[in-house]
Amino acid sequence: MRWILLFGALIGVVWGTRTFVGDQVLRVEPCNEEQVDLLKQLEAQETLRLDFWHFPSYPDRPVDVQVPFACLQTVKVFLESHHVKYSVLIEDVQAKVVEETREMERNQRSERSRSSFNFAAYHPLESIYKAMDDIVAQYPQLVSKVQIGESYEKRPLNVLKFSTGGTNRPAIWIDAGIHAREWVTQATALWTANQIACDYGEDPVLTSVLNAMDIFLLPVANPDGYVFSHTNNRMWRKTRSKVAGSSCIGVDPNRNWDAGFGGPGASSNPCSDSYHGPSANSEVEVRSIVDFIKNHGNVKAFISIHSYSQLMMYPYGYKCSNPKDSKELDEVVKAATSALTSLYGTKYKVGPICSVIYQASGGSIDWSYDYGIKYSFAFELRDTGRNGFLLPANQIIPTAEETWLGLKTTMEYVRDHPY
Repeated sequence: MRWILLFGALIGVVWGTRTFVGDQVLRVEPCNEEQVDLLKQLEAQETLRLDFWHFPSYPDRPVDVQVPFACLQTVKVFLESHHVKYSVLIEDVQAKVVEETREMERNQRSERSRSSFNFAAYHPLESIYKAMDDIVAQYPQLVSKVQIGESYEKRPLNVLKFSTGGTNRPAIWIDAGIHAREWVTQATALWTANQIACDYGEDPVLTSVLNAMDIFLLPVANPDGYVFSHTNNRMWRKTRSKVAGSSCIGVDPNRNWDAGFGGPGASSNPCSDSYHGPSANSEVEVRSIVDFIKNHGNVKAFISIHSYSQLMMYPYGYKCSNPKDSKELDEVVKAATSALTSLYGTKYKVGPICSVIYQASGGSIDWSYDYGIKYSFAFELRDTGRNGFLLPANQIIPTAEETWLGLKTTMEYVRDHPY
């Protein structure tokens, strides 16, 4: 690997431009443990600046990796020399980023002319927060805004509370956007918030859920990272906290929970995209959610929305043994994804995190399950890799609509199976 390290040192400065001209996303398909280990060695060479969209895990489990243009040839030669199969998923990352940016600019001009919010477009944080305020203003008897804390850079962590009244009612928690670059998740969460507000009193399933339970929805769990992904680096994943003793910034907030913290699938390297942080709950964004859940005391379901891969999962990720409620949780995710698939035919895989995607320690739904919230689930939304984190805006509404069916099925089950 020494020759890769030397070459990587030469191209490190190129990445600092925060553009992705000529970068490609490769789908690598390791066929044995030796090839998985080779990919993990590649991942460890931080001077190469490889961005793993899907981390190396098991043989026959695809690995998606964004490779800077300057080292494409080197990485491809390395893979070919070790007989590791790969294909090109995205030919030019920058071209897709430019296309996405132009679409956002067109939408912003259109919104200014008609003074209405377009749920079928990607938006900066301030627009999302304004849309949340507008929902509260339009449906004040049902929706309120709760600030559960502030981010590292002092941005509010705004949660929408949907409630028909009462105190200490059982509740469902939903969050999105814990990884900044997963833009379809924040967009889906905002569409969902509007749908909940609009459908109460019209949709019998939703109405019955809200007559019995409250829903708390956090559309942007990592606002600093989300802003940075709009202004500096579209592929930013982590928070924006400063790490003591390192020039690298940020922590992977979904490796920072107190659930097998620091174990397999999380990195101790502050420059890694999967860096777990100096300690469990070190990130104020994570700690704010933990404190809210603990202080509430009656949260019955914890649902976290991610992208991409088309999966619905339950614990565990930090270990590969099944939770004691695995049979019931498996029935719930199968029913939810069946409802989801019924709309557009989008296929989802289901199961425990460790077996469905990869082992990952310090994750939110592992923490919530171990804390006692039996119905703990994670969605990975569209697609399966063709666009990855750069899902075109014209797929936001279809993604949100089908996800809503999965969410409603899950919420209905939680309502009918108290514990």
